[in-house]
Amino acid sequence: MKITLVIMAAGLGSRYGGNKQVEGVGPHGEILMEYAIYDALRAGFGKVVFVIKPEMSEMMERLCVRLRQKTAVEAVCAVQDYGSLPDFYTIPQGRVKPYGTVHALLCAREAVDGPCCVINADDYYGIDAYQTLYDALLRLPPEGQAAMVGYLLKNTASLHGTVSRGVCQVKDGWLQSVRETLKIQLYPDGSLRDLKADRALDPESVVSMNFWGFMPSIFPVMQDYFEDFLRHDDGSNLKSECLLPVMVDGLMQQGRLSVAVLRTEGQWFGMTYQQDRPLAAQALAELHMKGAYPETLR
Repeated sequence: MKITLVIMAAGLGSRYGGNKQVEGVGPHGEILMEYAIYDALRAGFGKVVFVIKPEMSEMMERLCVRLRQKTAVEAVCAVQDYGSLPDFYTIPQGRVKPYGTVHALLCAREAVDGPCCVINADDYYGIDAYQTLYDALLRLPPEGQAAMVGYLLKNTASLHGTVSRGVCQVKDGWLQSVRETLKIQLYPDGSLRDLKADRALDPESVVSMNFWGFMPSIFPVMQDYFEDFLRHDDGSNLKSECLLPVMVDGLMQQGRLSVAVLRTEGQWFGMTYQQDRPLAAQALAELHMKGAYPETLR
């Protein structure tokens, strides 16, 4: 049984100001996805699926070919576009943004035939996170359970602007709720605030960074959820998205899903803003120097 790594790479990167998913940040121009793939393969994953936007197809196919030649891993692309939306839905005029992470994973459905790990393309999750989730996927029952790797809020915010995070309530290792919080500001003194709700946040809160583990039985449930989302979307918000944390929370509240929260000792970092890039590059260079990665991943 192959366990699949699904990398969601079709986001617009509006706050970053460019295609950060394919921007070289490693010592030899490696992109963050290459670190995810390297860590996943040494954990035991046997297949990689890239969810991409149409204009990335040629470049990502080259990456797939290189992966297959270098590692013999099965690597394929799935396109997230409006052509995969159900027939009953009319796309609002002026809409350009993808429909979120639920839609992204559904676009990979035909390429996933077993348990899968779902991640963002523009996050570095830490070396041991992939082994932790891989082992959890081997233990999950066929239906009714999922897993996520949780991170501390204080380690996932940016001094350069607000971020969105799924703030979690956890009890005895099980997720109780996820609240998608859209405008989290980190201040120089280490304090954090939800600007939209105008309230302080606990820096030690566990947050979802879209590092999920699902069994294939989630796909029919996810399809129904996404279609319900579209039926209630009146088109007035051209940036509306159907998000995995919101879906997971809804399924948990209905008693249809239980989610194990896994912890990792590894570090997380990402590139929400251009100013985050030098810190990410420095962190990766240090990991190479310490021997966590070979001299180059190319």
